[in-house]
Amino acid sequence: MTVQISQKTLEDLGFAEVLRALTQRCRTEPGRERVLARPFLDSAEQVSEALALVGEARSLSREQFSLPLGGVVDLRIPVGHAAKGGILEPRQLIDSAQLLFAFVRTREAVEERKERVPRLMELARRLPMLESLARRIDQCFEPDGEISDRASPELREARDRARGLHRRIKTRLDEMLHDEGFLSKLRENYYTLRNGRYVVPVVSNYRSEVDGIVHNASQTGQTLFMEPQAMVGLGNDLAIAQSVVLEEERRVLQELSQQLGRESDRILEGLDAVAELDEAEAVAILSADLDASTPEFVGVSDLQLQLLRHPRLVLKGTEVIANDVTLNGGAKALVVSGPNAGGKTVTLTGVGLCALMLRAGLPIPVAEGSRMPLYRSVHSTVGDSQDLTQGLSTFSAHVVMLRDIIAEVGEGSLVMIDEIAADTDPREGAAIAIAVLEEMLAKGAVALVTTHLEELKALAHMDPRFLNARVGFDSKRMAPTYRLQMGAAGQSSAIDMAVRVGLPQRVCERARSLTLNAGGPLSQALAAAEDERRKLSEELERARVAAKEAEALRTELEKQKQTFERERRAKMMQFNEDVHAASEHAASEVRELLAKLRSEQNEKALSEARMQLQQRAEDAQKRALAAKAELFQVEAPGPVNLKVGAWVHHSGLGRDVEILELAEGHAVVSAGGAMKMRVPTSELSGSRTRKPQQAKFPERQKQEASLKRAASAAAAQVEATNFRCDVRGMRADDALAEVESFLDRGMRSGEEAALIVHGHGTGALKQALRDYLSNSPYIRMYRPGEAHEGGDGVTVVALRA
Repeated sequence: MTVQISQKTLEDLGFAEVLRALTQRCRTEPGRERVLARPFLDSAEQVSEALALVGEARSLSREQFSLPLGGVVDLRIPVGHAAKGGILEPRQLIDSAQLLFAFVRTREAVEERKERVPRLMELARRLPMLESLARRIDQCFEPDGEISDRASPELREARDRARGLHRRIKTRLDEMLHDEGFLSKLRENYYTLRNGRYVVPVVSNYRSEVDGIVHNASQTGQTLFMEPQAMVGLGNDLAIAQSVVLEEERRVLQELSQQLGRESDRILEGLDAVAELDEAEAVAILSADLDASTPEFVGVSDLQLQLLRHPRLVLKGTEVIANDVTLNGGAKALVVSGPNAGGKTVTLTGVGLCALMLRAGLPIPVAEGSRMPLYRSVHSTVGDSQDLTQGLSTFSAHVVMLRDIIAEVGEGSLVMIDEIAADTDPREGAAIAIAVLEEMLAKGAVALVTTHLEELKALAHMDPRFLNARVGFDSKRMAPTYRLQMGAAGQSSAIDMAVRVGLPQRVCERARSLTLNAGGPLSQALAAAEDERRKLSEELERARVAAKEAEALRTELEKQKQTFERERRAKMMQFNEDVHAASEHAASEVRELLAKLRSEQNEKALSEARMQLQQRAEDAQKRALAAKAELFQVEAPGPVNLKVGAWVHHSGLGRDVEILELAEGHAVVSAGGAMKMRVPTSELSGSRTRKPQQAKFPERQKQEASLKRAASAAAAQVEATNFRCDVRGMRADDALAEVESFLDRGMRSGEEAALIVHGHGTGALKQALRDYLSNSPYIRMYRPGEAHEGGDGVTVVALRA
């Protein structure tokens, strides 16, 4: 079954905006091209497979994992040129090496997760593993793009010879410039290059006195740039050496281009696979941005979209009111009515755009549990269809569109018609609209229409194939609510809308009086129903506000209960610590007394020790009783001594509070922090004149706090982690950009440590990365990897909290 979508439908529903949003989330040019050419899928199996691929990509996205596609450049044309024997430029070869490295990185990254993403793994297997070729190309070039001496021994030898000749010529010229006789014939004391030859600026009057070859002259002709005859032989040798260098460089470029050309088929296949991977990741990101889900669609015939949000409105970042749209049972046509600018067209285009997205294998912005059929064709007529070039009025052009749609629809078609059969006599327009819809439904189509025609609104009461829905209007605010209510017809609220946009009040009042007896029975019934609905809505809103306030109060009381319990436990812990410290002190004194007794074996010493022990036991008991009384308020006077600033016990809360204000029979108290409450004074007892002590051993607590702060500030050992970034084979600038993006994702996701794999190589990339890490605000510390982590070829970093 081939899907049929007209260009006008795509334009009406704005499908191109969805594709543009996808391209903005792609990171490669082949991926963007693939998105713009994304087809509508013919079978449910194809749609299921596409959505399953997106599901795998979304699972990786939830793990803050991004495909390592840095370095991917669209090289389809250069690679094709190399396949035909052409020689690529150094920049193209360097980009080719980065592309091959990206193939390797991406494939390895997906292979690490292949058990969870088998479909992505199938795509990744198409990426060629040409790391040796990438390294060969990479070592042939310097960071600035110049061919490196490492490219071949012959090139190194030729360049060494050329450099030696340069040094000999410069040395000889320096000697000549120190010759006073020769220097007097020069315009200035320097030498330069003209046409690849070393020359000196000779005053034109001394031309005959300087033996050499003229290679250039100044604009005035007063200065001649001459190569001294003594330099001609060396200059010729240099020219030959440089030609050998150029020839060897050309040979190196040709060799590398040929190697790429031999692998062109695999490289082009890899680019196609990268495009598919990039597209899948872009769809996953878009789905997350839309908070989209996959509706049930296999074998589905009814439409049940829960919490539908228009995709284009969500992409614009505007506040979107979610609505349920339902067509089930025998209903095949949804008639949406209500005020202008109330969201009727948004509902139609939202459903239609979701139908297109599902056919393209894209999740749609609806809640889980939604159902939507895979429609064979989608048709729409939205907006003014007036065509002056063919002499068609708005209504005529609209009828032509209806004629064409009737000719094309069939079983499995979805039709959306905005303001059907409007812009003509309402009675005749309604008759045409009913006849058109009946014809479409007879052919098996599903239709969604918006209308202000009363006869269409009445269809739902006579024909079970039709179902009414309306968008709301708040008469108090004189504004639409944008909420869709299924099963009810709505009024147009045209006069209310006129008031809102500023039509004179007297005109609106006159119009309202004219409509009192002008409407038919259905119009009057709708008005009465709308008034009743408004009253019920107001009562429901009041109930909702009361329930919300009650829930807020319950939540606040629960928080207070938890706070009180925490403070009670803290005091008990402090009390136990104080008792333990006092016990330790008493035990120490007892040990001292026992030692004294052992040393003095006499009755007097024994009696004195016994008295001291008894005295200390009594003191300890008094201190314990005082602490217990302070904790539980057992010694406090009664409520007759209540006063502002006193600490009292609240029987309802079961804890101490401070009196802030006193009034007849009531007091405003604080239970700590910013929480205040008004309570009866009868619930207060046991006033005190001072706030309870928070600690009996402040110095001990200060020492423990200092130790804790020191421990938290100490550099902790960095452990290895699975959160890693592989930049092997990348150039320093690209690697630093990749690492910065990687660390930024890690900070957002709360990672504590990360592993950066850079390899050994020449050490330049490793040094550049560690220099960057030394100054990065993300990094707390870093270290080289251990032997089991990859040794010095990796760097383990600790991220700041």
